[in-house]
Amino acid sequence: MIKALLPAILLVTAAPAVGWAQENYPERDITLVLPFGPGGIADITSRVVAESLGKKLGKQIIIMNQPGAAGSVAARAALNAPADGYTLALLSNGTAISVPLFENLQFDPMKDFVPVSSLAYFDFVFVAKKGGKFSTLADVLAAAKAEPGMLNVGTINVGSSQNLAAELFKSTAGIDFTIVPYKATPDLLVALLGDELDVIIDSQTALKAALEQGQAVALASSGPERSKLLPDLATAQEQGVEGFDVTSWNAIFAPTGTPPEVVEKLNAALVEVLADPAVQKRFAELGVEARSSTPQEIGDRLAADIEKWGAVIEKAGIPKQ
Repeated sequence: MIKALLPAILLVTAAPAVGWAQENYPERDITLVLPFGPGGIADITSRVVAESLGKKLGKQIIIMNQPGAAGSVAARAALNAPADGYTLALLSNGTAISVPLFENLQFDPMKDFVPVSSLAYFDFVFVAKKGGKFSTLADVLAAAKAEPGMLNVGTINVGSSQNLAAELFKSTAGIDFTIVPYKATPDLLVALLGDELDVIIDSQTALKAALEQGQAVALASSGPERSKLLPDLATAQEQGVEGFDVTSWNAIFAPTGTPPEVVEKLNAALVEVLADPAVQKRFAELGVEARSSTPQEIGDRLAADIEKWGAVIEKAGIPKQ
């Protein structure tokens, strides 16, 4: 009889301990795993958030950079840890693209992770050479319609958010042009200024110096509404390209199985941190918008973007990698 009762007694006595641990979360430092190397915009903004979030929670948020394999290295590092809220992962618009783009991704973001909150959003910018043949998006559209396939539009690597934004722009605008991929933004700018490219599509952050120095002119932004950081720049939609909507984002997710109370506590803390004027200002200086969300909102965004970019990849005929 005593042996029969023992498991039940252990279960009853263990339950309050688990609840107590969640109530007192965090009791030690937290690790945030990034699928990017140090020094990039995602890394810098994550460190800004980590510093403020650590102060809010009373524990240090340690950034672990684990780039490689389309985010799989970082994802596996997070998933190999216990689902207790002490190891988190940064997922992004790039994660949504990787699902339909890569044959063997090694993780399923919709099944393996639960959403916590978005961190940052940023639009892409269509840019032409200052003093060149294009000064408005209307000029680009007219030229592409007059000579299909003749314009050269530069982006970074095939399968990147910028590259797929160019593919989506083709179909939504009903035009044709040649997309020319480059390894990095500096290569794009050299090609643009050397008249090898007519237009480039990249983030405001990456193109900020060229715009401020008067080497390039912004023609349109890619979001559904004007960026708070570029309020005077009309969107492509405003300029007649209905249905074109590209906004990149990153967000914090936790391994599936993380207690809901922990996710709720993290979300509440991030909402406060990202509303902090100092954090908002720092993000704006970096060319991104600090923006929190509910777990449901960013989870829905990930699901929608997986579907959206899968359709773009299929239509463009981009082979799985």
